[in-house]
Amino acid sequence: MVLKGKVALVTGAGQGIGKAISLMFAKEGAAVAVADIKEENAREAVKEIESLGGRAIALKVDVSSFSDAEKMVEDAVTGLGGLHILVNNAGITRDKLLLRLSEEDWDVVLKVNLKGAFNATKAAVRVMSKNRYGRIVNIASIVGLTGNPGQANYSASKAGLIAFTKTVAREFAGRGITCNAVAPGFIDTPMTQVLPDNAKEALIARIPLERLGTPEDVAEGVIFLASDRATYITGHVLNINGGMFM
Repeated sequence: MVLKGKVALVTGAGQGIGKAISLMFAKEGAAVAVADIKEENAREAVKEIESLGGRAIALKVDVSSFSDAEKMVEDAVTGLGGLHILVNNAGITRDKLLLRLSEEDWDVVLKVNLKGAFNATKAAVRVMSKNRYGRIVNIASIVGLTGNPGQANYSASKAGLIAFTKTVAREFAGRGITCNAVAPGFIDTPMTQVLPDNAKEALIARIPLERLGTPEDVAEGVIFLASDRATYITGHVLNINGGMFM
């Protein structure tokens, strides 16, 4: 149990990758603040954690609001007794080719995916700095490294998140806080499950390991970066993509 005694806060934790991270954190001994804009999803994840014998609380949050993010961190600290780990996982897509992409499509994706990580991180590092300990893991994406047609907004948000990760790593290294990113490839989540079968087959054909990733594949990488096994790693981007991008 590599996270025994730690308190973790995971955003966008009600489903998909965020939920898998939360469950794995609990299995590794952490108490988990499960934050999501859909409170019902967060509560269901908490029930699963509690059924495993873990400790968790559900928090409703819109990470694009700084006041919401501040309250989320305060509630996590109050409810679970501290904060050691932050995972910025909350994210949305509004996929369209550039000429069809509206200003609203651009703004809302950047607001949730990039500003949301800024809001949560700024609130969390105040707590972590006082304790001179923290682990921040940002969930980026393969498309933040490669780009992808129809995802100008999403790709830009994830590329920005990678640069944000490196800057936070430099700014807070002296306070015992590491900040790293995980860049998943194409993962079997609600985001990819809506793709038609022929699109999925085309994707898999581009992956050397010949399958989509699972949320648990991503969670394993996050566990490592959030643990004290990664104390000398900061500002790093861990690619979890089956070899699709090297």
